[in-house]
Amino acid sequence: MTDLDKALAEICRGTDEILVEEELVAKLKLGRPLRVKLGADPTAPDIHLGHTVILNKLRQFQELGHEVIFLIGDFTGMVGDPSGKNTTRPPLTREQVLANAETYKEQVFKILDPAKTRIEFNSSWLGELGAEGMLRLASQQTVARMLERDDFKKRFGGGQSIAIHEFMYPLLQGHDSVALEADVELGGTDQKFNLLMGRELQKDAGQSPQVVITMPLLVGLDGVKKMSKSANNYIGVSDAPSEMFGKIMSISDDLMWNYYELLSFRPLEEIAQLKADIEAGTNPRDVKIALAKEIIARFHDEAAAEAAHQDFINRFSKNAIPDEMPEFEFEAGIAIANLLKEAGLVNTTSDAMRMIKQGGAKIDGDKIEDSKLVPAAGTAVYQVGKRKFARITLK
Repeated sequence: MTDLDKALAEICRGTDEILVEEELVAKLKLGRPLRVKLGADPTAPDIHLGHTVILNKLRQFQELGHEVIFLIGDFTGMVGDPSGKNTTRPPLTREQVLANAETYKEQVFKILDPAKTRIEFNSSWLGELGAEGMLRLASQQTVARMLERDDFKKRFGGGQSIAIHEFMYPLLQGHDSVALEADVELGGTDQKFNLLMGRELQKDAGQSPQVVITMPLLVGLDGVKKMSKSANNYIGVSDAPSEMFGKIMSISDDLMWNYYELLSFRPLEEIAQLKADIEAGTNPRDVKIALAKEIIARFHDEAAAEAAHQDFINRFSKNAIPDEMPEFEFEAGIAIANLLKEAGLVNTTSDAMRMIKQGGAKIDGDKIEDSKLVPAAGTAVYQVGKRKFARITLK
């Protein structure tokens, strides 16, 4: 296998789609570092594991000798990316965007090599467009083309409003690629339309169009929606080690393999062997522990991973939480007393309130202090007394 073949195999691992792979091969043969772009709007202060699926791919490009451009969308963040949204997203203020941008810069270097990363802010060129530049940019596409985008099409067909500025978002993101003369742009599968817009605008500008690489979306802790802060189903890269460990241990055994494939740095052959080990009788919990320790060591260190594991043992194993227990799925938004009753852990809501008051009801080993609590979405072990347990997923 040639060096080019090895590089291509590394780049292709875990990707959803490469448009166009032949163009990527041609660019890799240019004999110069490629400009590989990832744009992120700082709409929330935390970067979570869902973001790291793409950041890990960027790190691979760095290790292959290419230039990574981490673009902070301080201008587009004020517009609001409508991707996957069924309603108009409220724009953020510039102050909110800049505050979040500072935390982004700190967190991405938990994964990316600072010496090989170029940080850019798209207000540098988008802020200079002015009214004339915006009109010129808007003239490069039609409303019909914009309505080809799946989420716009659904909203238009369903009679839901689409604000004019939302049509501008793909054009602004595409113009970023022109300004940076990007060779490659990465994004989630929900970003495909925007990424392809960059190719079109680069062609109009006389540039070689960027190769688009889409990465799968990481499913959140609830096992249903993509990981996001708004869905409260995320694991932040800055979460405390014990919190990170507990969240990873809460995912289902099936979802664990999705996390291994998208987050683990283990060879695919090794992951396949872990699956075979479970089929041969290995406890899935032990395999999940290995995943949790790998991820915690990456964002903290080995000692923190070991300490988090020991803390988990102290909180759970020593309290004799069983491996097997009833499992339930409910809609999120249920008050804790009703939830315990629906799961059969108590006979009545009055019993639930009494057990909570006595300190006999727990979530993932922690006592429930608030009898009016409405648990967040996700999967957790609920316990009443010493012997009643249930694994409950709230969606």
